[in-house]
Amino acid sequence: MIWKILVAVLIGALAGFLAGKIMKSDHSLLGNIIIGILGGALGGWLGGLIGIGGGWVMSIIIAVAGSCLLIWLFRLIFGKKKKK
Repeated sequence: MIWKILVAVLIGALAGFLAGKIMKSDHSLLGNIIIGILGGALGGWLGGLIGIGGGWVMSIIIAVAGSCLLIWLFRLIFGKKKKK
C-alpha cells in the first residue's frame, strides 16, 4: 500500500515537472506533485475511456498529457496573470 502511494507521488512529481516545462508554467515542487497526481488521474481516466494504458513509460506519458491538459484548463478558466 505504501509502495503504491510512493510510486504515485514520484510519477506525479515527474509528470508535474515535465508538464510545467512543456507548458512554461512555474510551480513549486509541491505544486508540481499535486498537478502531476491530479493530471495522472485525469489522464488515466481519459486513457481508460479510449483504451490506452499499461506499463511505466505509458503511465508517465499519460500523466504528463493529463497534467498539461489540467494546466491548460486552469489557464482557460482562471486566465493567465499578466506580469507588469
